[in-house]
Amino acid sequence: MLTILGFAMIATFLVLIMMKKMSPIAALVLIPALFCVFVGKGAHLGDYVIDGVSSLAPTAAMLMFAIVYFGVMIDVGLFDPIVRAILRFCKADPMRIVVGTALLAAIVSLDGDGSTTFMITVSAMYPLYKRLKMSLVVMTGVAAMANGVMNTLPWGGPTARAATALKVDATDIFVPMIPALAVGLLAVVVLAYVLGLRERRRLGTLTLDEALVREPESETVLVGAGSGTKSGTKSGAGAGAGAGAASGDDRSGGGAAADAEPDDDFQGLDPNRATLRPKLYWFNALLTVALLTAMIMELLPIPVLFLIGAALALTVNFPHIPDQKARIAAHADNVLNVSGMVFAAAVFTGVLTGTGMVDHMANWLVDTIPDGMGPHMGLVTGLLSLPLTYFMSNDGFYFGILPVLAEAGQAHGVSTIEIARASIVGQPLHMSSPLVPAVYVLVGMAKVEFGDHTKFVVKWAVLTSLVILAAGILFGII
Repeated sequence: MLTILGFAMIATFLVLIMMKKMSPIAALVLIPALFCVFVGKGAHLGDYVIDGVSSLAPTAAMLMFAIVYFGVMIDVGLFDPIVRAILRFCKADPMRIVVGTALLAAIVSLDGDGSTTFMITVSAMYPLYKRLKMSLVVMTGVAAMANGVMNTLPWGGPTARAATALKVDATDIFVPMIPALAVGLLAVVVLAYVLGLRERRRLGTLTLDEALVREPESETVLVGAGSGTKSGTKSGAGAGAGAGAASGDDRSGGGAAADAEPDDDFQGLDPNRATLRPKLYWFNALLTVALLTAMIMELLPIPVLFLIGAALALTVNFPHIPDQKARIAAHADNVLNVSGMVFAAAVFTGVLTGTGMVDHMANWLVDTIPDGMGPHMGLVTGLLSLPLTYFMSNDGFYFGILPVLAEAGQAHGVSTIEIARASIVGQPLHMSSPLVPAVYVLVGMAKVEFGDHTKFVVKWAVLTSLVILAAGILFGII
């Protein structure tokens, strides 16, 4: 009975959040509370929740202060030179532009927020793609895959969810996975290089002034891997993120534009925003390097590191209290959504564990997995993470499915931490899932149909995920 109720609780949770009948936070709280009563252990609900909250508090603190820290770093201009450098590197060479897209998306993904990453990346790169008539799905696909790899950072979401669901340290999941994830990021860059060469063969290499004088007639959407193309007739007049830059470039006209710097014409970030702190650039850069180094070396727990880092960043860059309050308020939505999700998850995982449902489901799963596959639950989990994180939200997979896989793995002698590491390899594919809100920011700003984006990116994202999984197994991490 507990097995049936456990799967029914997970299915109810998944259906409600996939159909958008309830928010993830509400579903994480109300559904398990209801099923706890069905099981006949409603009197123990408070104990389950308190136990869960106590174990999840460090994860929530890490996410809160990491979002504030990297949000402040974007505000003060830490990443502005990187954006400008990538645009200078790109010039008007399609191959460089695609590689630059991957690099820019990966770097900006350090803030852990997909929407922010896509807004900055598309704002910076869209005018170049439009001017050269490059395939916009190449831009969205490469950006989504790069962000998917970087989304495995401890403050990015999936790793924190895995740590939360399995009650392990996020550092123990992420740090050993760095070599495999680095291989995955390299695979994205290599893929960007190949796609860029294909675009170069199709369009040729132009000088910057030639790119500037091109008429924005129509945009090309490349769907297939080969020669097949789909040409749209969308007008470039309302070019969204790049419209302002485009019109400005057209007015600059002929030969004078030939020597213009690309970063002067194509802006990814507002160069005149009031929060910039150019005099403190090296302080912020050194603080970020020191913070990431201390995290990798495990000098202090990650929540403590980001708490100290956020406090230092706010105090030094915005010494006046009203300015500090304004920066915190600017990032409050992200902080509240993420930390609220973590604490709401305490109810779901607490009930699933406390009532014994997860044990019964794990036993059933163990019985259904062939004995020959039991010792390879890490591989099984990695492969399952691809379709499961694509067709369901991260909340559903990590809080509903992963604990069951971990219990099944333990029964065959596979450690929980190994299962947790394997569970994050599907993120390059997940970031293009229709259940990810950030992907709609990406395709919306890029003026790309979601269906075209999906047709293009799925095969490459699956390949990238499999590369990460293979690297993890090869290095002995999984």
